[in-house]
Amino acid sequence: MRRTKWLALGMAMAPFAAQAETPDGAGEAMAAASIVVTGTGLALPPGTPAYGSVVIDRDRLEDAASGRIESVLADVAGFQQFRRSDSRASNPSNQGATLRALGGNASSRTLVLLDGVPVADPFFGYIPFSALVPDRLALVRVTRGGGSGAFGAGAVAGTIELASATRDQMPHFGASAFYGSRDATELSASIAPNLGSGYVSLSGRWDRGDGFQTTPRDQRVAATVPAAYDSWSTNLRAVAPIDATSEIQFRGTLFQDNRTLRFAGADSMSQGQDASIRYISRGRWQIDALAYLQARNFSNIVISSTSFRKSLDQRNTPSTGIGGKIELRPPVGEDHVLRIGMDTRFATGDMYEDAYNAGLATNPLTSRRHAGGDQISSGIFAEDDWTIGKLVLTGGIRADRWSIRNGFYKAESAAGVVTQDSSYANRSDWAFSGRAGALYHVSEAVALRGAAYSGFRLPTLNELYRPFVVFPITTQANAALKPEKLKGVEGGIDLTPASGVQLSATLFYNRLDDAIANVTIATNTRQRQNVNTIVAKGVELTASAQLPADFSLLASYAYSHSKVDAPGMAFDGFAPAQVPRHSASATLAWAPKAGPELSATLRYTAKQYEDDLQSDVLPDALTLDALARLPIGHGISLVARGENLFDEDVVTRNAGGSIDLGTPRTLWIGVRFGQ
Repeated sequence: MRRTKWLALGMAMAPFAAQAETPDGAGEAMAAASIVVTGTGLALPPGTPAYGSVVIDRDRLEDAASGRIESVLADVAGFQQFRRSDSRASNPSNQGATLRALGGNASSRTLVLLDGVPVADPFFGYIPFSALVPDRLALVRVTRGGGSGAFGAGAVAGTIELASATRDQMPHFGASAFYGSRDATELSASIAPNLGSGYVSLSGRWDRGDGFQTTPRDQRVAATVPAAYDSWSTNLRAVAPIDATSEIQFRGTLFQDNRTLRFAGADSMSQGQDASIRYISRGRWQIDALAYLQARNFSNIVISSTSFRKSLDQRNTPSTGIGGKIELRPPVGEDHVLRIGMDTRFATGDMYEDAYNAGLATNPLTSRRHAGGDQISSGIFAEDDWTIGKLVLTGGIRADRWSIRNGFYKAESAAGVVTQDSSYANRSDWAFSGRAGALYHVSEAVALRGAAYSGFRLPTLNELYRPFVVFPITTQANAALKPEKLKGVEGGIDLTPASGVQLSATLFYNRLDDAIANVTIATNTRQRQNVNTIVAKGVELTASAQLPADFSLLASYAYSHSKVDAPGMAFDGFAPAQVPRHSASATLAWAPKAGPELSATLRYTAKQYEDDLQSDVLPDALTLDALARLPIGHGISLVARGENLFDEDVVTRNAGGSIDLGTPRTLWIGVRFGQ
């Protein structure tokens, strides 16, 4: 493993030596070429602001105290994962992304795209946050509410679009090294040379740490260990022109993430090999076409919290995702931007796991299990934005054909005797969704907007076929799960009362029918089930301001009143699991054009409940992060980072009083170089 990680970093460093041998003036000659590539997608349609997007820029991405993309996404109030932990101290399968208080779910209810490509795991639906390095990105756009357009199936809670950094945003060579609390290290390097009229960027990152104690002191035993982590990723991106208006973009990513949680031997691993190729044409007929391939795997060992022996070894979960899209924008006049296209996604995966008797000292094997299946969804879509003076109207529709096939679950005893052999009926259907919005510029300082939308999400292969254990609670799979369906409306106002000051307010009402939830069916036993409806309504406020003396402020607040409508069920009328009523974030930064930089981020999350029956509370939490950067010349800066400076106890799990905690106070010191 250690050789592999250094190889990943070496790959990021190696081209620098080759670039150093380029004859003087070659770089200037390349820059003078008449063909210029951007490495971006097509321009946003004019109706995009009608859906109230929030944009996180590159400066903010580079100044995250944790260096983690999920921490930056928390700037958008209402963003949540299944648990409050980040990707250093959470099981990877918990890393679903959700918005709008629609309920905690380890699978993503939010569509996450990187350069237009869905990044969710094909089997689990979680987001590999450790492989999404903020320094590699130009911006993040978060749109809360159901989505349409390309890959719109799955965007029931919104869309998070990540865009890779462009050539002018990246240094020719960059590197950083940090040392942090509990013997943590973070090393990264990148190189971005010109290549003819295009460019290539190659980057690598490795971070590891002994980890912190997620278990409260009074619950620790001899088998309790810190949440150690060790992960690496490397990314290659190449952009080359075809002619003056079109280009090819390629991206390949390799990553592996290893973690230990709570007990010695409770190890998890996730890895991936992703590749995509994209064709962009900005001519009279604009075209955006892409294809992608994902190869992923996951393993996890469950340790008994009573005997501290292995109870389950989820040893192998290989999965494959294949997909693509084509979008056309025909020339239909200056007042219209018409988008028509089609997309498809295919996912297949298997789960191999072994169960053990943790009650016996010999810890014998008791059962071998194998489950899996296939999914495919293909859709066609059309959207149009019509500009009529100060009014912009936008609307779109999708039609998707989906199928769930070849589902099975097989179990054998240790002696090889088949104890269960289930094959599940193939299912398929059509799903129709759409959205419509309006944006009216009352004046240069005031804009009004409104939108209505619908969407759907298929249950993942994980939800359908894979049970899981967070001891002592077992959650059963459910091969009969139906797709989730959302309907929602929202209205808002955007204000620009002064230069550099932007304020936004949004009221929303969302209804998620057949919501997939972990439902308690017996003591220490839950099952994934469709519940009748989750209704989420509330208000979202955002603000950004450039203040005097080189100060800036970013702030976000979300109030969400969510409840489950489940007639006859014990949790009818309760708040969904893992949903806080209030969440807020504010970042104050001081960044003069030359000299030191300082920023501090204050975040608050109200109490929420671990489970559907509201029996276990996760208390509210207030955290403070900070970053300081001191340039010392020649592209070198000294950087200090601090996470959770209040050392707040952030409860991330509470199962009948068995508690896990989030990141305690963590301090970093390091150096960055970019030239």
